Amino acid sequence: MNAGQFAKGLNKSADAFFGSVSMAHSFTVAIDRSRYELGDWAGASGLNVTWQMSEYRAGDRWNHPLIYPGVPKYQNIKLSRAACADSQVVQEWLTETSLRNEPLTGAIALVNWLGARTVTWELREFFPVSWGIGEFNAGQGKVAMETLELVHTGFLSDDFAPGRPGPMPGPGMPRMY
Repeated sequence: MNAGQFAKGLNKSADAFFGSVSMAHSFTVAIDRSRYELGDWAGASGLNVTWQMSEYRAGDRWNHPLIYPGVPKYQNIKLSRAACADSQVVQEWLTETSLRNEPLTGAIALVNWLGARTVTWELREFFPVSWGIGEFNAGQGKVAMETLELVHTGFLSDDFAPGRPGPMPGPGMPRMY
């Protein structure tokens, strides 16, 4: 076995191991049909979804309610990183976005240390609701942190288009349409 074959074997082993573990190096934001690249972000929070419970009580079921997952609710996504040259690009994007009042589509991707996307969340109808650079003081020697908060209507493909049937009810489930 030569050095090249050995290196290829190591790369396959690393891909097999690190491909299965979501060790984040950074998060990247891609905006569809935009000329702006917002750069990499060190932190992301709010990539959560919860479902409100829907309950149905049929008259013939006595005290046995039927429960269903209800409307999904998404949290705002908060991105953070040290202020950098990309912060100016974000300001330019915010200026353009505030002038055009239309929701955006895009994605946030978890990027591993190899630069490969591990997980991608496709965002529907998002726009910024907050941006800022935290307090910075040269005497304290702290890094100035930039934050960007996005509101969105979801990242799951669970919506139903008009004309397309919804989920079929199971046994004992009423039709909801």
